[in-house]
Amino acid sequence: MTNTMQDQMNTPVGQGSKKLDSNNLKVLEDQLNHESLMTKKFSNYASYCTDTELKNLCQQASQKHKQHYNELLNYLNSHQ
Repeated sequence: MTNTMQDQMNTPVGQGSKKLDSNNLKVLEDQLNHESLMTKKFSNYASYCTDTELKNLCQQASQKHKQHYNELLNYLNSHQ
């Protein structure tokens, strides 16, 4: 993540919001794709697990990546 994007993410929504440049949009797109992929992978891994503890860990990881995806998407939507 670039410093500019990191600074922008730390700025509360509605305070200094501005449109993202193309480089930051590309980084954000890559991160959204990564989080989406990880959500699907951990969900898939959970479906294969027979061990309850391991299944729960995979489900938690999937939920965490989904949360990150939603946070990034909300950030993107706040800058449009």
